[in-house]
Amino acid sequence: MSDAATLASLGAADRLGSASLGSVSTGSALELRGVTKLFGALAAIADVTMTVGPGERRAVLGSNGAGKTTLFNCVTGDFLPTSGAIRLFGEDVTRFPAHERIRRGLRRTYQISLLFGGLSVADNVYLACRGVSRGRFSLLRPRQGDPLLTRAEELIEAVHLQDSRARLVRELSYGQQRQLEIALALAGAPRLILFDEPAAGLSPTERAELVAILTGLPAHIGFIIIEHDMDVALRVATRVTMLHNGRVFKEGTPAEIEDDPEVQELYLGDGTHGHG
Repeated sequence: MSDAATLASLGAADRLGSASLGSVSTGSALELRGVTKLFGALAAIADVTMTVGPGERRAVLGSNGAGKTTLFNCVTGDFLPTSGAIRLFGEDVTRFPAHERIRRGLRRTYQISLLFGGLSVADNVYLACRGVSRGRFSLLRPRQGDPLLTRAEELIEAVHLQDSRARLVRELSYGQQRQLEIALALAGAPRLILFDEPAAGLSPTERAELVAILTGLPAHIGFIIIEHDMDVALRVATRVTMLHNGRVFKEGTPAEIEDDPEVQELYLGDGTHGHG
């Protein structure tokens, strides 16, 4: 199957899958209103307000300790915010547990790999598809023609791993494992994916592959990417939010952010491109 055909099939399957949860809102995919997270007296993020539209590709950048990962943890439900509100496709999910946000189309990748190293690429992706399906508790082996097997193959092609589908995950390169994590995030019917530093540790060739995969995702799937590699982030995003000391410092297009003298002084001049 060609890349174009694969992505068309991927998009059709996701639109069909998301129908059970209602059509995508014409308003916003994600709204944060005054979100603050305190750890004791320390404000990891403070009064963060941000709106991400359906299908939007947003980059969240900031130097070490800016609050990027804490922000993700609040959006996913790993942390409950100390104050503020979070809306996902128009619904207030501020106090929802993580699995309820997943049911509504939110997905996330992590800095630390969460893969089954002793299973093949195909088995990992199939299990991810099974895990978000109605039959996830069935103990029956998949039969020939199982639609989840077909879906798994589509996802493997979408992240350019078709030549490695039978390999054990522990035999993959680090970059290929990160590609596989994207396939797992695409399982089910995602409408918004949070990518947590997907380019960390990748070679230049692997980073180029990552950019191709992210820019080739179906248009209805939005994503937010935390990334210390500014070049990758600015190539895949249409809008950028800069955090500094837990607060929104700047927002704009990639070109506006790249050319902003305050951003250059803060982010490029001090060499702190670490994790937030």
